Amino acid sequence: MYIKKILIAIVLIGLVVSAFFANYVYSAMFKPNTAFNNETAYIYIPTRATYQDVREQLKPLLKDIETFDALAERKQYTTHIKGGKFSITKGMTNNDIINSIRINSLPIQVAFNNQESIEKLAGRIATQIDADSLSLVVAMKDTAFIKENGFNKATMLGMYLPNSYEFFWNTSGVEFRNRMLTEYKRFWNSSRLAKAKEIGLSPSEVITLASIVHEESKAADEQPRIAGVYLNRLKVGMPLQADPTLKFAAYQLPEYQGTVIKRVLNKHKSIVSPYNTYLNAGLPPGLIAMPDLTAVNAVLNAEDHGYYYFAADAKRLGYHNFAKNLSQHNANARAYQNYLNSQGITK
Repeated sequence: MYIKKILIAIVLIGLVVSAFFANYVYSAMFKPNTAFNNETAYIYIPTRATYQDVREQLKPLLKDIETFDALAERKQYTTHIKGGKFSITKGMTNNDIINSIRINSLPIQVAFNNQESIEKLAGRIATQIDADSLSLVVAMKDTAFIKENGFNKATMLGMYLPNSYEFFWNTSGVEFRNRMLTEYKRFWNSSRLAKAKEIGLSPSEVITLASIVHEESKAADEQPRIAGVYLNRLKVGMPLQADPTLKFAAYQLPEYQGTVIKRVLNKHKSIVSPYNTYLNAGLPPGLIAMPDLTAVNAVLNAEDHGYYYFAADAKRLGYHNFAKNLSQHNANARAYQNYLNSQGITK
């Protein structure tokens, strides 16, 4: 009888332990374990993150972090961390969460435009992906990479075409740079290369001219006409005499740091710089800022006309008056100078 009671007690204890274990397994694997009210929460896991890094992000999102720890250990997630952006849906179980953050890295949209330098571009990108601005600058300024792909210090910014691109959040600086080279090559398809050849420019020269066109006018409908003026000048050997290049040259000098030039003056025309297109014939060594793709396409599809001059139109700010001869241009320029004077803009 005594032995029978012991056996019954052992069985009962076993059942209790089994029930407890089954409940623990159920809680760990199949019981909803999210603690947030939104439909979806996101975590961002760096490439070299540890499980502790992941746990710190998950802790405020989960009701029971200990059951998650147990299952993560059992499923060997703690030693196989994947970097990226991941989503957790309200009501997910620990098992669902582990499966999601193990394999379902989400793409993100990375966008940039009109950056003035590699450093500023890196700063913009670093706010959108895991790579920091320093690693991006180092990758983008890699001299071997630049030379191998036909760029130089003056033209390397032109490889980065402003647009919106899909990346994974844990993209490195090198991966970002390499992807941008791929996009650059994709942009310069056979059709665009043929158009560039037809106007006698290389892709880098097209982007250099586009940067001037874009600084002259942000109006996409006018950019092809401005591009046509500059191409006309290049064909006959006239200096471009582009005011944006004077501003760029000035901003490289210490006395112009932190200033904004609103009006180009004669003193700016005497600045000694390869970017001074009043003193130097042809295109400057490289782009003066990152142009929109509208300006690049404007150069490739420039208007065929007889204009050699243009001046800002005081009656339609943002647009220009075009002229075929110098006397007509001088009249247009005087009208705009009078407008600047009336507004008290002297420098």
